Amino acid sequence: MNDSTGKNKELRSGFTTGSCAAAASKAAAYLLLTGDAPETVDIMTPKGIVFRAEILDASRTGDSARCAVRKDGGDDPDVTTGLLIYSEVRLSGEPGVRIRGGEGVGLVTRPGLDQPVGNHAINSVPRRMIEQEVSEVLEQMDCAMGADIVISIPGGKETALKTFNPRLGIEGGISVIGTSGVVEPMSVEALIDTIKVELRQRRAEGEELISIAPGIYGLNFMKKEYGFDLDRSVKISNFVGAACDEIVKLGFRKMLLAGHAGKLVKVAGGIMNTHSHEADSRMEIIAASAFRAGASRDIIEKVLDSNTTEEAFGYLAGAGLAGQVSDLLVKRAAYYLDKRMGGEVEVECVMFVNDMGLLGSTPGAGKLIEEIKEQWKEQKSGS
Repeated sequence: MNDSTGKNKELRSGFTTGSCAAAASKAAAYLLLTGDAPETVDIMTPKGIVFRAEILDASRTGDSARCAVRKDGGDDPDVTTGLLIYSEVRLSGEPGVRIRGGEGVGLVTRPGLDQPVGNHAINSVPRRMIEQEVSEVLEQMDCAMGADIVISIPGGKETALKTFNPRLGIEGGISVIGTSGVVEPMSVEALIDTIKVELRQRRAEGEELISIAPGIYGLNFMKKEYGFDLDRSVKISNFVGAACDEIVKLGFRKMLLAGHAGKLVKVAGGIMNTHSHEADSRMEIIAASAFRAGASRDIIEKVLDSNTTEEAFGYLAGAGLAGQVSDLLVKRAAYYLDKRMGGEVEVECVMFVNDMGLLGSTPGAGKLIEEIKEQWKEQKSGS
C-alpha cells in the first residue's frame, strides 16, 4: 500500500475478537473483585504480541461486572471492526471458568467446526485466552471461587449476515475467533482457513463428492445448462492448490471444478493461485492450445494481443476452433489438478464464459454433476 507521497506504507495489524473478549474478561474480573474499573489492560496474545486494550462501558452490580473492548482490525477490511465485545463475569461456587455466548454471538448448528453443535461459536484459542486471563486475576486477588463468563456482541447478529457464518451453519451472530490473537492485514491465511473449514464441514456431513468454484460467477449459466446450483459449491476464490490439498487430506473421492475461463485457463497452465498478482499468462496458455489446434499465425497473434479471455475465444470461435481449444484446456486443467492431488481424487472440470456459455468440459463432468446433485438431494431428505 502507498501513502499520498507514493511511498510504501506499512499496514497496521489489529487484534482478533478473541483477544478483545479476553481483555474485556480480564477487566471485568478485576472490576468485580476490586470495585475499580481499569482504563486499560494488557494481555499477551498467542503470537507473543502484547495487546493493550482500552476498557469501555464498565459497570458492576452486586455479583457481576461487565466491560467492553472495541474491535480494531487494523488495516484489514474486517466487517467486525468497530463492534464492542462485552464480557460479563460472575463469581461461582463451582471451581474453574465456564464460558458461553450471549447477544450477537453465533450458535453452532452444523458439525465440522471448531466447536460442537449446540455450543456458541467461541473458538478454542479464545476460550483458553479468556480462561487464562480470568484465572490469573482470581489468583492475584486470592479468590478461591470460580467464574461464569458471558461474551456478548451488540450488532453481531446483523454483522454476521456479511460473513461466512450463515453458510457455515453459525446462526444468530458472529464468531469469537483467532489463533494468533492478531489480525494480519489482508490475511491470505484467514481466507484459506475459511475454505478449509467449509471443506471439513462438508466431509463431516458425509459428503464424498465435492464441487468447488472460484465464486458464483456463472451461477445462472450452470443452472440453465445443468440444473446445478453453483452457489452450493465451496467457494475457493483464487486458492485452487490449497483447496486441492485439503480435499485430498479429508478423503473426498471425486471433485468438480466449475468456473469461468479467466480462472480455469490459468489452472490449465499449472497455476494453482489464480490471483493476477501471483500469475497470469492466460493469453499465452490459450495461444499454445490454439497452436496445437492448428490456428493460423494471425489468430494466435490476435489471441496474444487480447485483453480478456472472452475476446480471445471470440477470435477462436470465428475461426471455428473455440471448442477444440477449450477441450485441450480443460484436459490440461484436469491433468494439473490430478497431479497436484497425486491421483487420489477423481477430477472433472467445466469451463464457461457468460457470453458464449459452455466452452468445454472433461468427459465425466456431466455424470459427476448428476452424482453431486443426487448427494445433495439425499442430504436434504435425511436432514
